[in-house]
Amino acid sequence: MAVAEGFFVDWDGHARSTLDPGGGYLCDPDPVARYVAITTKSGALVHEATFYKSLADIEKAGITAPFVPGSEPWGRASEGF
Repeated sequence: MAVAEGFFVDWDGHARSTLDPGGGYLCDPDPVARYVAITTKSGALVHEATFYKSLADIEKAGITAPFVPGSEPWGRASEGF
């Protein structure tokens, strides 16, 4: 199944690509429902987010979320990540 190219905001307020969410996670986006499920490789749900087609759409929604690449870790070391 092909992953729809788009963006979502993670729990730290960073914009991430659905194609490269990082952290070893996978994305299961539903562009029609504007929903993204972020899961572990074994399928455990770790985060749910709104699907945005572009970074500009995130800004239009009034959200300030800097884009980070998949190499940027999720969470903080103090949180156990």
